[in-house]
Amino acid sequence: MPVLPHGFIEGRVTERIDWTASVFSLKVEAPISTYVAGQFTKLALQTTSGEWCRGAYSFVNSPNHQTGYQTMEFLLITVPGGKLSPRLNALRKDDYVYVGKQPSGFMTLDEIPTAMKDLWLLSTGTAIGPFLAILDEQLTQSRFENVVLVHAVRTEAELVYKSKIEALIARYQGKLHYVPIVSREDSTNALRGRIPALLSSGELVKKSQVKLTRENSFFYLCGNPSMVHDTSEVLTDFGYHKHLRRKSGQFSSENYW
Repeated sequence: MPVLPHGFIEGRVTERIDWTASVFSLKVEAPISTYVAGQFTKLALQTTSGEWCRGAYSFVNSPNHQTGYQTMEFLLITVPGGKLSPRLNALRKDDYVYVGKQPSGFMTLDEIPTAMKDLWLLSTGTAIGPFLAILDEQLTQSRFENVVLVHAVRTEAELVYKSKIEALIARYQGKLHYVPIVSREDSTNALRGRIPALLSSGELVKKSQVKLTRENSFFYLCGNPSMVHDTSEVLTDFGYHKHLRRKSGQFSSENYW
């Protein structure tokens, strides 16, 4: 076993799911510390020259799922020319991968002001992962009157975890509203465009059938930095404020690279 970077432990791939040629999921077992839905940890692999490549990845699964928090799932995409993602994409069942023992991150239910009744989860690409973990929490279902899950991708094939989302919709009994968005092709099952433009035009609200109010609506933005930036500007124009621990607001964000 190699000498690991500080804070990393050995993990083992237990399952792999290929969604497209470049988008895939890995299930990994490792004795990590407990985490909260919406948080992330780091994965690492060593190159043939001995260099460690590391990256932060969110948990797709709630820590309270059936097999326990030390069985983790990650949604990943291969970046051409990247140091780590092509190596992660080469992993198969029973291969080793190295995992940050201590998860972190503040995109969790505890950070949302208690008065908020409607939760909007706006994601691009693989950034839907932490939102699926949050949705799998019983507290999310009981706490909010409405939850809107928005997933924006380039092609319809990248709309992953459809069966999981369908099961969540059934479980939420009318509270969960799923809005898929595709930007590079027409789809009968999805809106076409980008999140900021569809939010600004009112089309996103119309599709979800959930009204926006500064008193009740809270937004988590996760994914492409340009989406996060542009959507934050739209929300600011609407009169919403960024949520800070010292001052409550209506939106918070996490860039995915």
